[in-house]
Amino acid sequence: MPKTASLQPSNIGAGQRLASLGELLRDWLPHQRWFAGKHRPVTDLRLLSMTELYPGCLHLLVHTGHTGTHADPTGVLSGHPGGPTAPAGGVPAPGGTPATGDCYQLLIGIQAHLSPRLGRALIGRADVGPLAGMAVYDAFQDPRSAHLLLERLRHPGTLGPLRFEADPDQPVPAGLAPRLLDAEQSNSSLVYGDAYILKVFRRIQPGVNPDLEVPVALAAQGCDRVPAPVAWFRTTQPQEATLGVLQPFLPDASDGWTLALHALATGDDFTAQAHELGRATADVHLALAAAFPDGGRGETARMAAGMAERLDAAARSVPQLRPYVPGLRGAFNALTACDPGPPAQRIHGDLHLGQVLRAGRDWFVIDFEGEPSRPLAERRSAHSPVRDIAGMLRSFDYAARQRRPWRPEWARRCREAYCAGYAARAGWDPRAKHGLLRAYETDRAVYEVLYEARHRPDWLPVPMAAIERLAVRGD
Repeated sequence: MPKTASLQPSNIGAGQRLASLGELLRDWLPHQRWFAGKHRPVTDLRLLSMTELYPGCLHLLVHTGHTGTHADPTGVLSGHPGGPTAPAGGVPAPGGTPATGDCYQLLIGIQAHLSPRLGRALIGRADVGPLAGMAVYDAFQDPRSAHLLLERLRHPGTLGPLRFEADPDQPVPAGLAPRLLDAEQSNSSLVYGDAYILKVFRRIQPGVNPDLEVPVALAAQGCDRVPAPVAWFRTTQPQEATLGVLQPFLPDASDGWTLALHALATGDDFTAQAHELGRATADVHLALAAAFPDGGRGETARMAAGMAERLDAAARSVPQLRPYVPGLRGAFNALTACDPGPPAQRIHGDLHLGQVLRAGRDWFVIDFEGEPSRPLAERRSAHSPVRDIAGMLRSFDYAARQRRPWRPEWARRCREAYCAGYAARAGWDPRAKHGLLRAYETDRAVYEVLYEARHRPDWLPVPMAAIERLAVRGD
């Protein structure tokens, strides 16, 4: 058996342990794909919560402060929005602003001798404090820790500030082998026996995460387009917050982005799939409206002003955008005179081809967390369902422009089929809400331009093609 550090509270206090771990974590965190403060050194590390899962394994909630910012002096979970990460099928939703500090969930293993199979998980060796000389590693990559998390979820209960809960009508079998998925960007996910997937939220904000709240509510509505949670865990300190959700895993499913690119590569028609995807989106929107009935009408004047502000800010940063500003601003100004569209309601919030799965002949919608760079309260608020639709339409455009020659006609057919499928199920046609749809697409495309200019300049022509189209009056 490998020797582990003695971590009982009676002999090593939380402050002493953090002193041993602090420098390692400061250097390691900015290099993680789920860390919102990329390229900004961590200048302050504040311990919010420390719980020993088993000897040699610590569950941590830490608050980070970055260069040029001030750490949260209250030591509570941070709710500031952070920097974006690009999902498959598009770029992050508009509206995020740089973070001043964030709370992160960590699972830290500590051993004297680290097994070679955990070499990739190594963070480093502590060189100060009571843990000096010990190997420190990311325990989410340790099968032992993954197994223990599942057992905690299978047998609900309390461990310090952690609360493990489960749906008693959906028991989870024992002995499922875990594996860590490598494709996650803002979270970490563990798959158990190709039967369940545990999404562990890395960046934590106070309150119920929509990726738990929404699927639970949709399951109560009988909506089978969204895998229903079977177990979850949360913390009660320093504030109530969701930490992870266990849901059924669809092992034979493919995401919409992969399927769309395959269709483009092989020349296969994708309009039938797009039509069915539109129907699936409408199913989810109808179930959301029933599950969260306190929507109402959006304030178009305030929405238009916010879109115009984002346009002006983007144009100051991206010169290529400036010639199109008058036409784009016209799309936003027209909002006050156009049909307000359907009532505001809970929506997905970050819908694109990478957020949908096709298993057999059915489409499933996943990842209701919303855009992680937005505050949790905003992600849980009501918006027009047209915003989701615009996100998916932009995703079709991105797929059609992955390779030269671009395939705008392919995107047009998919967009038409998607809207037709949505109309067949929802009872109203997104294409009939032309002014609203144009405004939301424009807002999305403006942010895409800003994102690509900053992070992937070679991709800038993709959203600029949409900008040219959307800037034309009456498009």
